[in-house]
Amino acid sequence: MPGRSARPAASLAEVWRRKQLEYSWVRGLMGDDSRNFWQLTEDALDYAFEKVGNVDPKLRAPLLEAYRDLDCYEEVPSTLRALKEREARIAILSNGSRDMLARAVRSAGLETLVDEIFSAEDCGTYKTAPAVYELVTTHFRIYPEAVSFQSSNRWDIAGARRFGFHTVWINRRGEPDEYCDLAPAAILPDLKNLAARI
Repeated sequence: MPGRSARPAASLAEVWRRKQLEYSWVRGLMGDDSRNFWQLTEDALDYAFEKVGNVDPKLRAPLLEAYRDLDCYEEVPSTLRALKEREARIAILSNGSRDMLARAVRSAGLETLVDEIFSAEDCGTYKTAPAVYELVTTHFRIYPEAVSFQSSNRWDIAGARRFGFHTVWINRRGEPDEYCDLAPAAILPDLKNLAARI
């Protein structure tokens, strides 16, 4: 039955992502930057295989390879072009390692639309540590409120808002709000109307 094969795959993906984030937060709180985000991604997948079970371990290498080449959402290129027409500088700020991010930008065909890539790897900790968000303000020599920060992760929006960024939560799945004391300036279902909102 289709439902039986879909459940382990969905569970694996959910556990993998949850542990990937958990490992970054725990390492960040410990002040331990000995493992970059790609290594944490591998660790999280290994845990997910053990936790979920009933998934062929031979899928490990193909899943990791697929993760390196994830595509972007369909509206991303047109949104970035619209922002660049307004002379916005486009940057990626991620927990991902430099190699992960460079490959992701290439695989999504966004090289000409992204001006800068900032990796948490450059400051030895992970979001939501203020030092990660500070990479942007230091590089561009601007105040936090001059930055419009978009993320689909509500915890990341909370961290960026606490740092002082103008934040827009991209709530694609209609998740309930949280961190109510660190509210975003706007909540959108996708990036299509972003250029008109910032």
